[in-house]
This record gives sequence, C-alpha cells and structure tokens, in this order.
Amino acid sequence: MGRYIDEILQPGEKVLYSTNAHWVFYLPAIGAWILAIVLFILSRGAAVDGLILLCLAASAVVAIVALYWTARAWFHRSTTETDVTNMRVVHKTGFIKRRTFEMALDKVESVDVNQSILGRILDYGDVTIQGVGEGKETITTIASPLRFRSYITAR
Repeated sequence: MGRYIDEILQPGEKVLYSTNAHWVFYLPAIGAWILAIVLFILSRGAAVDGLILLCLAASAVVAIVALYWTARAWFHRSTTETDVTNMRVVHKTGFIKRRTFEMALDKVESVDVNQSILGRILDYGDVTIQGVGEGKETITTIASPLRFRSYITAR
C-alpha cells in the first residue's frame, strides 16, 4: 500500500514537504517499558517468594500495556500523513475510518503554530490553518511545525 499523497496527486503537482505525527506519541509506551523492566529487575533482587511473584506478575501486566501503547502509537504514526504540495495542503489520518483535510494554498489565510515548552525542546506542536471561506483545521502533535508552516506560507 502506497502513500495517500501519491494516489491523489494531480498532473503537474509536486510534493514540497512531508511530515508526520511526532515520535512523542511513544512516550507513554517508553515509560511503561521502563517500568516493566524495573519491576522485572526488582523481582530478580527480591528474597521473598511472594514478592518475586508479585513483581513478575506486575512486570508482565505492565509489559502487555506497554506493548499495546507501542502498537497504538506506531499505527497512529504510520496511518497519519501531512504534506504540502505546490498546490495544496493535505492531511490524512486513519486506516479503515479515514479522515482527510485538503486546502488549496491560495485559500490559506493564516497558519498558526502552538508549541508547549516540551514541544519547543523536542520540535513538535499543533498547527492551525485558517482558510478563506473554508473554515479552520488544526493538525495536532506534528513534527517540525515551524518548518511545515514555512512551506505553506512561502510562495
């Protein structure tokens, strides 16, 4: 299965910039994996049989949750595409239930970037695109939002 943008390009249209959801979606999974490893190490250092079993069981449960969060974050990142072409902005999310947003570049009125302190440090944020007569669309937790904005606004 190819990328969505490759399927919908019009004649003469070229992709100028592509980005994706930021890797920060993996942070809950990373935290859970660390906790599962710590619980497993604690089970190896425990002297009481009941405590060993409790730490191993907790480690297994946390590892299953971490695996679920990892798969969910991977699936979200792999099914989300955000592109700027020489004619429009295209954003697609979802696999079975697909949601797309497209706006012609000449209809873009403003592009706003909202970044938290952590977003500034890790280079992610939310981008809100206001269109002339086409409404407003917010793309959340996008990688390199300022670079994305510059590809939309620089003509």
